Amino acid sequence: MTIDGVAADGLPSGSQRLLVFLALRGRPVSRTVVAGIMWPDVTAQHAADSLRSTLARLDRLTRAGITLASAELGLGPDVSIDYVEARSLALRLLDADAPLIVGDLAAAAIATLSRDLLPDWADDWIAAEADDWRHLRASALEALALRLLDAGRHAEAEGAARAAIRIDPLRETPRAVLIRIHLAHGNQSDALVAYAEYGALLHAELGIEPTARISDLVHGIRNPMAPGNSFARG
Repeated sequence: MTIDGVAADGLPSGSQRLLVFLALRGRPVSRTVVAGIMWPDVTAQHAADSLRSTLARLDRLTRAGITLASAELGLGPDVSIDYVEARSLALRLLDADAPLIVGDLAAAAIATLSRDLLPDWADDWIAAEADDWRHLRASALEALALRLLDAGRHAEAEGAARAAIRIDPLRETPRAVLIRIHLAHGNQSDALVAYAEYGALLHAELGIEPTARISDLVHGIRNPMAPGNSFARG
């Protein structure tokens, strides 16, 4: 996050929490709502007092980035939020009709979409947003991998697919994308290994096997008589 072009790093914890709350809301919020959500385990009066105390202790940089209306709080127009930019990137990648901008298909995009939202923060009001972001960025990484595959950039496509897999190893769709990338690059053995690893994981974790949709991707290169075709053991 930057305010007036200055990185908002090293701020006091109270300033950080308030900035993050307003950034995640994305619009002005009443002071009552801010206090009630940020301090949910105390009385309304205590929460209001905590908010007033936080506002009174704001450093100069944070105060410059917050619009302090009488009844609402919001972020000013000179505040740039990296999370908002990351969400915009994800949504562009998922919208086939949205024009991409410079850098959307670069390695930096994979790095951006690979980052969790505030993983070390335990506030309940962050948890739901973090879970939404996890699902959004997983889907966006799959879309990015497919766009890179279409562009013939196989190594970068594989990196995006593997990043999506790391978010949710049991999810089938990024595994299917990875297999498609291997096959497009002519690496049948890698495709089979990727399929086998996924099948073994599914069986170990859930006791199920891959669906026909992903199995069909390697059907033509699998030997149905070969041992180990089923992932069931025992």
